[in-house]
Amino acid sequence: MQLNDLRPAVGSRKNRKRVGRGNSSGNGTFAGRGMNGQLSRSGGGKGAGFEGGQQPLAMRLPKLPGFTNHNRVEYAPVNVARLNALFADGETVDAEALVAKGVIKYNFIPVKVLGDGELSKKLTVKVDKVSASAKAKIEAAGGKVEAE
Repeated sequence: MQLNDLRPAVGSRKNRKRVGRGNSSGNGTFAGRGMNGQLSRSGGGKGAGFEGGQQPLAMRLPKLPGFTNHNRVEYAPVNVARLNALFADGETVDAEALVAKGVIKYNFIPVKVLGDGELSKKLTVKVDKVSASAKAKIEAAGGKVEAE
C-alpha cells in the first residue's frame, strides 16, 4: 500500500452541491436562489457591518489619533529596593532567580531594573534592560551590570 492508495472512509466526505447545471439535476433554473431580487444576484446581499440603513457603528465612533506599535516590548519592572530586600550580598540576579523569588511569573518575560529605592548589597545583575539610575546605584554598591 502506498500514499496514493489511501482514500477517505466511506461517508466521511460529502460532495458539494453543484447548482445551475440543468433542470434534470434538481438545482437548475434559479439554482436555489429563488426568483428576482438582491439575494439572487451575483455578489448580492448586505455588506459586513450593514445595520439596516442606520449609520453603522464603525462610522458613528470617532477616529482616534495615533497608532498601535505591534513591535512594542513590555518589560517587567523591578526596582533596586526590591532586589535589596530579596537578594543576599554577592548573589546573581537574573530571570530564573526572579522567578524563584516570586518577583516575576515567567522567565521568558523581559526584565528591566529601575532605580527606585536604595541598594546596599553587591549584586551581579543579568537582565534585559537597566535604567541609568539603577545602573549607577548597582555599581556604586560594588555590583556588576550585564544587560543585553
